[in-house]
Amino acid sequence: MTQIAIALFDRFTALDAVGPYEMLCRLPDAETVFVAERTGPVPNDRGELALVADKTFADVTSPDIVVVPGGPGQSGQMENEALLGWLRTVDATTAWTTSVCTGSLLLAAAGLLKDRRAASHWMALETLKTFGARPTGERVVTDGKYVTAAGVSSGIDMGLTLLGRIAGDEHAQAVQLLTEYDPQPPYDAGSPRKAPAALVEEFRGKSRFILQ
Repeated sequence: MTQIAIALFDRFTALDAVGPYEMLCRLPDAETVFVAERTGPVPNDRGELALVADKTFADVTSPDIVVVPGGPGQSGQMENEALLGWLRTVDATTAWTTSVCTGSLLLAAAGLLKDRRAASHWMALETLKTFGARPTGERVVTDGKYVTAAGVSSGIDMGLTLLGRIAGDEHAQAVQLLTEYDPQPPYDAGSPRKAPAALVEEFRGKSRFILQ
């Protein structure tokens, strides 16, 4: 049985966790656990939705796959040894250690991405450098057993990529088909390279990463 542990913390972004879950939960002979410092409901970044952590970090000691979401609450976790210490401990035996969006900053803060290529939300890429990681603008980056994804929606791509690596291309294609993952967005503004420059500058100016 492959155990997939999805870490939760207050004010995580829901799709960062749920996107990979919807792909990886379809891995044959796998179980998914949502894990946090304490069991119970963990609120998302809007406080309108919660996922339930059914295990604590102490309960989950050797998962095969770890998924770390991002979200505004990530900033408050950058020195939380309950989370960072757990990441370092389980990483010693994981087959895959992964993240979505600013979850890669938590992996980096735990010392796991030093000298590794990594993705993150486009507004957080420069912050990765302060931890010795090598940020890229790619949507999904695989460096050894570390698979990191860019912002929010890219967690679906990360989960599907990892599913293909583990279970094979045909299985991953079947999951993509059955989930009808065939994105056709109404706008071509999903990255800073494509979005109107005024929007990019507006959100850069509001970024919480400016002073980090």
